[in-house]
Amino acid sequence: MHEKLRKISDKYAIVGVGYTQQGKIPNRTALSFYVEAGVNAIKDAGLKKEDIDGLICYRQFRPMNNEPEVTPYLVAQYLGIEPTALSQESYCSRHHIMHAISLLEAGFCNYILLIYADNALSGGRMFIDEATHPETKEENFLFGDFGFVGDYAIAARRAMHEFNTGPETWMEIAISQRKWANLNPNATMYKKPLTQDDYINSPYIVEPFRKFDAALISDGGRACIITSVERAKNLPNPVVSISGIGEANPSIDIHQSKYMAGPTGAKKAFKMASEMSGITIEDIDACEIYDCFTYTVEITLQDYGFFKPGEGKYFFKDGYTAPGGKLPINTSGGLLSEAYFMGMTPLTEGVMQLMGRCGERQLGEKTGTKKPEIILCSDNGGVLQTHSTIILRRLS
Repeated sequence: MHEKLRKISDKYAIVGVGYTQQGKIPNRTALSFYVEAGVNAIKDAGLKKEDIDGLICYRQFRPMNNEPEVTPYLVAQYLGIEPTALSQESYCSRHHIMHAISLLEAGFCNYILLIYADNALSGGRMFIDEATHPETKEENFLFGDFGFVGDYAIAARRAMHEFNTGPETWMEIAISQRKWANLNPNATMYKKPLTQDDYINSPYIVEPFRKFDAALISDGGRACIITSVERAKNLPNPVVSISGIGEANPSIDIHQSKYMAGPTGAKKAFKMASEMSGITIEDIDACEIYDCFTYTVEITLQDYGFFKPGEGKYFFKDGYTAPGGKLPINTSGGLLSEAYFMGMTPLTEGVMQLMGRCGERQLGEKTGTKKPEIILCSDNGGVLQTHSTIILRRLS
């Protein structure tokens, strides 16, 4: 299988990124952010709306404030496009890029627009009642488990027992990512430093997670466009190719799983992406990791093989992943300190870094780091139930 995948390594590229305002933006619908992000991505890629023949939307949470349900058909209508293919991924699926590449490789589409957006913050969504299995959430409530935060806390608590991780390690992750956000004017936590005292004195949300261990809730949207490398060469932005991609789906509900402290799907997904691209851990210049919680960053990098179980507390010390560090991680601030747009936050940041368009946080001379050629991105769904690994390469 991986031999066949090698034939499409570096064959497809991400050519445009669409941002919106992000943070708390009242009086906006989720649909309006979808449309704005999509329009901005099309413009950024130097394309016209008539060029877009594929549309993939991330999973959308329940509508709020009597808004209409966001569907890809509605998004296409408001964008004024008539795509050959459109879809909206299901509950915890994370195979958007794989889906896009499949459509391109089969010849169904030439330019695919991928979008996620929401108005969760101004609308007051807290994700508390989003249980892993909605049909059993009332039973979970009886045991004090109120959705994703509690479910990830179960995994993190098990990891504390298995390999002696905990708040000292997670504090380093949170602080390092905040330092990146402090260089990013678009970040929600721009100009808001985070100290050790701030972290230690912050309240628990679900023990062992404190306030700064959890991702932000954000209004806004993020989009990107995927096409062939050959077409990308005729567009205005530097060419950033998809060198490798891997997927793995452990699938088991977190309450019944045996992998709470790893290995998660990250291990298999990275192996697949590595074999497809020929790129190893030693080749990676930076990582953009899906960071719904600080612990997710640790377990993902551990399963990728950057360090062994129990070594996270040494790996993240002394700013190793911060500006000026040897392995930059989540250079926009990530979901923890920039904004929550699911896997689009890490993916688009990886693209922008390789395009050299990140201003004061740009990897290279400005941040005392290596100029990047290869960036590893991840996405994670459910509660460690599904994992996607994407290796990006700068071609020009």
